[in-house]
Order: sequence, then C-alpha cells, then structure tokens
Amino acid sequence: MRFNKFSIPALLCIAFAMSSCGNKCCNTAETTDSTPAQPAALELQEVANRTNMGAKIFVTPQPALMIGTYDENGNPDVMMAAWGGQCDGNQVCFRLSPHRTTTNLRNTKEFTLSFATQRDVAQSDYFGIVSANDVPDKIARAGFTVTKSANINAPVINEYPLTVECRVVEILDRGNDGCFVIGEVVNTIADPSILTDGKIDLDKLQPIVFDASNLCYRSVGASVGQAWGAGKVYMDQQ
Repeated sequence: MRFNKFSIPALLCIAFAMSSCGNKCCNTAETTDSTPAQPAALELQEVANRTNMGAKIFVTPQPALMIGTYDENGNPDVMMAAWGGQCDGNQVCFRLSPHRTTTNLRNTKEFTLSFATQRDVAQSDYFGIVSANDVPDKIARAGFTVTKSANINAPVINEYPLTVECRVVEILDRGNDGCFVIGEVVNTIADPSILTDGKIDLDKLQPIVFDASNLCYRSVGASVGQAWGAGKVYMDQQ
C-alpha cells in the first residue's frame, strides 16, 4: 500500500547545473584584427590558513537519484544520477551523459525518480555501474521488482519506498557531453513505513547522499535546527 502526496519531497536539493555561454560577444574585448581576444590567465591568490585546490567544484549533499524508465520495447531500466535536484516548485532537473536512460527519456518523455537508501546501497551503486545496454535484466539480477506507474509510462521500483513520477519538460543537449533534463512532477508516492503524521520522515527513509570529494555514500544526519525558525530565535537573542 502506498500513500499519494502531491508535492516534491524535501529531500531534493537544488541542482547545480551551469553551462558556458555560446554567445561570442560575451566577455570579449574589441580587437583590431580577426583574432579573438584571449581571456587573461587566472592568478590564484593565497588566502591565509587556506589551501587553493584549483577549479574543483564541491556542492554537497548530492542526492543519489534513481531514475526509472522504459525502453522502446517496454523493458524497465533504472540508473543512479548524482548531479541533480529540485529546480522549481514542481520541477526537478539532472545532468546525464549518454546512457540507455538518456535514450529512453527522449522516447517516452516520462520517468520516475526514487532515492537510494542505507538499506540498498549495494544494489543502487550496481545500478549506477552497470548499463542496461550490456545487462538488460539488471533490475531482476539485483533482486528488485517493478510495477508500472498508474500515472505515467515509467516503472516504479518497488524496493524504493519513495518515488516521484515525472514528465519531461525539456532536454537541453550538450553534444557528446550528454544533456540536462528538466522534469515536471506529476505525483509523489510514499510507502506508509516512511511517513510520520502524513509527512516524509528522513529518519525512517534513511536516504544516502553522494560525497564527490571522497567518492563514497553518506547517510543523512539528524535534524539540527528548524527551517525558518532557528534564525528567528537567533534574531530574538540579539
């Protein structure tokens, strides 16, 4: 039995997705010949008691998103993606390199978004390692099962207790680098085992997040303050 909830779970974090500007007039100086102006070399200045690490990005936490799709023959697939999250009140977005999932999204325009948990770290990581192009039955091999969504043409992975049903709004191509996918949430379904007072309880869900710095998965910790509340208490104390 699952509980229908028509909102995106608070677990989703804002996506960090930036691309370079393709407009040649941006940030260029005028020149007297046909040679484009070259950007000046970046000189990194040392800051006291800090270490320069170069152009490395570290945005955390990154959710371990499990993207479920059907291929052109109706075969289910699921893969893990870490570069994604919530990008609007009812939209999600993520970046994918070329995958079977990328092809499926272009064909069906619908997908499910689930969340890897502490209980299924090994299987979820396996879904991120193995391609359906090589192992078409990888879901069954992992011992997982599928139910077709009642609302969209995408599979619900039964072993994940929280699933967001989505339709593709836009696919932004990046050539050989893959694409950005923006999806609109149709519905969210949750197993009653992860609910407290009708709300998604992260202590019960036990989601994991991807640590890009150390290439590992981490658990979500305890609550440390009330949103739109802790700051008010601080202000009252000033």
